[in-house]
Amino acid sequence: MNLSKRFVFDTKRKMGLKNFMTFVVVSWFCSIPTTCVLAAKQKQNQNQNQKLRFDENGEFKILQVADMHFANGKNTLCLDVLPSQNASCTDLNTTAFIHRMILAEKPNLIVFTGDNIFGADSSDSAKSMDAAFAPAIASNIPWVAVLGNHDQEGSLSREGVMKYIVGMKNTLAKLNPPEVHIIDGFGNYNLEVGGVQGTAFVNKSVLNLYFLDSGDYSKVPAISGYDWIKPSQQLWFERTSAKLRKAYIKGPVPQKESAPGLAYFHIPLPEYASFDSSNFTGVKLEPDGNGISSASVNSGFFTTLVEAGDVKAVFVGHDHLNDFCGNLLDIQLCYAGGFGYHAYGKAGWSRRARVVVASLEKTDKGSWGDVKSIKSWKRLDDQHLTGIDGEVLWSKGFHGSDGAKPGREEQNH
Repeated sequence: MNLSKRFVFDTKRKMGLKNFMTFVVVSWFCSIPTTCVLAAKQKQNQNQNQKLRFDENGEFKILQVADMHFANGKNTLCLDVLPSQNASCTDLNTTAFIHRMILAEKPNLIVFTGDNIFGADSSDSAKSMDAAFAPAIASNIPWVAVLGNHDQEGSLSREGVMKYIVGMKNTLAKLNPPEVHIIDGFGNYNLEVGGVQGTAFVNKSVLNLYFLDSGDYSKVPAISGYDWIKPSQQLWFERTSAKLRKAYIKGPVPQKESAPGLAYFHIPLPEYASFDSSNFTGVKLEPDGNGISSASVNSGFFTTLVEAGDVKAVFVGHDHLNDFCGNLLDIQLCYAGGFGYHAYGKAGWSRRARVVVASLEKTDKGSWGDVKSIKSWKRLDDQHLTGIDGEVLWSKGFHGSDGAKPGREEQNH
C-alpha cells in the first residue's frame, strides 16, 4: 500500500473527534438562512439551466482531471518528483498543469474525478477547493466533480464538501438527483448532451453522462478497505438509463437503441483487475497486490452497467500510477492517471490527464446525426504536453458489418 493510502488509515481514527466537532459547527452554520447560502442556491439554479451540446464541428470533448490532492497552494510541497524539483514544486504546479491542459484541448466539459483536495493537509477545505477549481472557473468552461476518499478529511464533512462544490461558479455538479429522496452518498447525478444546434437531434440527448459517489471507506465493521457503489445508487442509475433510452428511441428521429453513455467516479471497480499488459492500452504500475485498489467486495455495479447496455466507458482515478483502458464485455474500463503534484506518484513519471472526444456522424443530407465514435488519449505534463495512447474506445455499429473494432490509432494530438 502506498504512503498516501497508508497515511489516511493511520490518521482516520485520530481525526474522528475533529471531524465530529466540525460537523456540528458546519451543521449549525448551514441551518441559518444566510445571504451566502441563498446566493449559492441561486447560483446552482442558474448553473443547472445551462445546456451541454455538441459543437458545430460535431464534437464534444471532455477533460478528466483525477486526484489533484490540492492542499494549501504554494505552501504545499510536491510528492515523488525528481530531486531537482523538490525545492520549487508545490500545488501551484498542479494549477499550472490545468491551465495548460485547458488551453491545449479547449474541452467542452471538465470532469474532476475525486480526491480533488487532500483534506488532511488542508488548513481550510473551502479555500483549498477555491484554489483547486480556480482554473476551471476562470476558463468559463462548464465543469463537474465527484468525491474521492480524501476530500472530506479536512474542515468540511463529505456532504459539506459536495454542497460547497455545487454552489461554485460554472459547475453543473449536483448534490444528488432531485427526484430521489433516499440515495447513498453525495454527488450522484447525470447530464445530457444535446445534438448540434439546428439539426434534427437538437432536442435529443445523444450522449449521456453519469456521475456517482463511490464513497470513501467501508462502514461495515467486518469489511475493511474502500467503499463501493450501493444498491440505492445502482437503482437510480438503472431507472435513469431506462428513462433516457425510452426518450431516445421515440420521435423526433426515432432510434433503435440507447444513446451511448459514459460513467465517472473515483474508486475503480473490482473488474479493473481483469486486465494485464496483453489486453489494455496504457500502464499498470501500482505495486499493491494485483495493482488495483478497489473495494474488497463486489457490489455488482459492473453487471448493472452491462445489463443497462448504454454505458460504453467508465473513467476513474484513485490509483495514480495506473492509466490504462481495457475492454471487458464491450465496456471500456479506464484510468486517467495521477494529475496532482501533492499526490503520490513516481519520480520521473509525468503527471497526466485523460481526454475523451465523442464525434457525430454525418447524415445523408450533410447534417450532424448521432454519435459515431468515442476516442481517447492522454497528455503528459512535460515540455510539449505530449499526447500518448490514442485509441478508439467505441464506434457505432461495432457488432455490425459497418463498424470498426475499437482499438489503438495513430497518435497525432
